[in-house]
Amino acid sequence: MKKYEEGYPELKENPIEEINKVLDEKVNHPSHYGGKDNPYEAIKVIEAHNLNFCLGNVIKYTLRAGKKENALEDLKKAKWYLEREIKNLEKCAKK
Repeated sequence: MKKYEEGYPELKENPIEEINKVLDEKVNHPSHYGGKDNPYEAIKVIEAHNLNFCLGNVIKYTLRAGKKENALEDLKKAKWYLEREIKNLEKCAKK
């Protein structure tokens, strides 16, 4: 295993700080949801439109489709949440 002094050009002076920054981005602004500098980051879109849980998840899974593991699985999740929202609205309309 290399010592830090022997060269890890990807890390700056304080490797712990660098690792924490990377982890912070992955937790708070993951790239598969748009990233911190993207005005269309999933959470920003969801909050801007005041979407409920189901519709928020439709947006979230649609925006990340193809950027993480399995695009088809993400789109099926988006479809599931959309269908659930439609059923909820239909239920409310019958009352």
